[in-house]
Amino acid sequence: MPYLLIVDDDVEFAESVGTVCEAEGHTVKIVHAASEALPAVRERRPDGVLLDVMFPEDSSAGFQVARDLRHDFPDLPILMLTAVNQRFPLGFSTKDIDPTWLPVTDFVEKPVDFAVLKEKVAWLLSRKPDQA
Repeated sequence: MPYLLIVDDDVEFAESVGTVCEAEGHTVKIVHAASEALPAVRERRPDGVLLDVMFPEDSSAGFQVARDLRHDFPDLPILMLTAVNQRFPLGFSTKDIDPTWLPVTDFVEKPVDFAVLKEKVAWLLSRKPDQA
């Protein structure tokens, strides 16, 4: 049973995502602060991380979390879930995925279509470690 870590300060959203993932047969842990992500991964390495960008303490904390996770766990699949484009009209998308600036595996815009989320998580988990 794949184990996923969800890192999102929006409690209701994180729980909804967790419920969807659990219904797909995944084990889920949810943390609500960017600062909790790396310790949670060190405690039990997940098969994938679903990561938000914006947190109350820092509207771009998820970017640094992704870099920290990638540094310590180079093959860890990371799916970024974010509403950054709704808050800041940057046109942020998968084209911005970059090994240095944004080292994530894939990107999903909030509000999330849960059918798309299920497909993305399945795809994320099916990748070989060197493809993360």
